[in-house]
Amino acid sequence: MRTLETRVGTVAYEEHGTGFPLLLLHANGGAHFHFDDIVPELAQSYRTIVLDWPGCGESAALHLSQEASAMLMADVLEDVVAGLSLESAILLGHSVGGYAAARLVIRQPERVRALILVDSGGFAPASRFFCWLLGQEWVARHVAVSFAKFYLKRRTPLVERILARIAQDWTIPSWVATNAAIWRSFAHPEHDLRSLVSQITAPTLLIYGRFDPIIRFERDQATESIPHAQRVILETGHEPFAEDPKAFLQAITPFLHTLPIDRSSHVSST
Repeated sequence: MRTLETRVGTVAYEEHGTGFPLLLLHANGGAHFHFDDIVPELAQSYRTIVLDWPGCGESAALHLSQEASAMLMADVLEDVVAGLSLESAILLGHSVGGYAAARLVIRQPERVRALILVDSGGFAPASRFFCWLLGQEWVARHVAVSFAKFYLKRRTPLVERILARIAQDWTIPSWVATNAAIWRSFAHPEHDLRSLVSQITAPTLLIYGRFDPIIRFERDQATESIPHAQRVILETGHEPFAEDPKAFLQAITPFLHTLPIDRSSHVSST
């Protein structure tokens, strides 16, 4: 993997393919490999960049893991797009990755050509008690695997890899601290983008897993708030791209093809 310096330290990322930049942003507790089943097809048409958030995957642990937050990840995203010289990119963000992508387009709309938000954070009322509970490190450490089994509704080889990695990573104190801190941040007022999403003018596709127990599409307000947003509901849990990659690609491909971009005018930085 390659590395990039940000305000909080070194983050790792992978690049595949050439063309217009497409940046994939994972959820809290995840890693770049959660997208493994969709990257090969996307890389046939796009410069596909897959990031590990600080303290996740191959990225360095935060100096103060207890200070991690969704807002800090969004700050890091600003550093990443600047560090990679991405004048404009398509952002595909999942959960906290969706929050970071949406905040970027609100603050720096020129950087974002289009949004694909997958069971995204920032658009539904957060349960303060639930966020507090999972924000306790001792709780997070003991329920990590069972909670992941609860929100990942369909089993595939990749999902089994994800579950095995969670069982491994949640024994690492810095991972536990980082992810618990991010859970606590979901109840912070700055995580609530509902009053700002009307500023999002980029083409937007919202994807939800029908059986996702974390982000319930019935209560999510992004569809009503983001102008011209399209919505697709897939028969999965919290990670549609890992649980049913074929259906996920079928859902996003028509949207991507409607974007007026020159796929040959942007190449990899290497």
